Amino acid sequence: MEKNLNDFIEWTKIKIRLHLSQAKEKLYFKEREMWWASLGMNIGYETDGKNDKFERPILIIKVFNRDVMWMLPLTSKEKTGQFYHQFKFGDANSTVILSQLRLISKKRLLRKIGMMSEKDFIEIVNRIKGFI
Repeated sequence: MEKNLNDFIEWTKIKIRLHLSQAKEKLYFKEREMWWASLGMNIGYETDGKNDKFERPILIIKVFNRDVMWMLPLTSKEKTGQFYHQFKFGDANSTVILSQLRLISKKRLLRKIGMMSEKDFIEIVNRIKGFI
């Protein structure tokens, strides 16, 4: 996708609204959960969100407190190599982008998708540990 100035302007407006929004006090999230999240229009090769909310599916890797977590973005595109992990969720094939680990606020979370299998989750965590 070609990034243009208007995309960055629209994302900035959404980011300001997210930042100023009331805390989602009753929003609870756990490790292994998959959510849609507003990730935004990012720089260079960082994974962007899509659609009008600049959203994409994510996997929660580590919860630090009730407000922030480490996450990895997901894609429906089949990707292979050491920085990707393919898994099946329901009838769909998905890929975790292991190289895009980042900390986000729960204010970015939009809606829960489901829970990843424990087997896939443990493999992903072990692979991330191997990068450090």
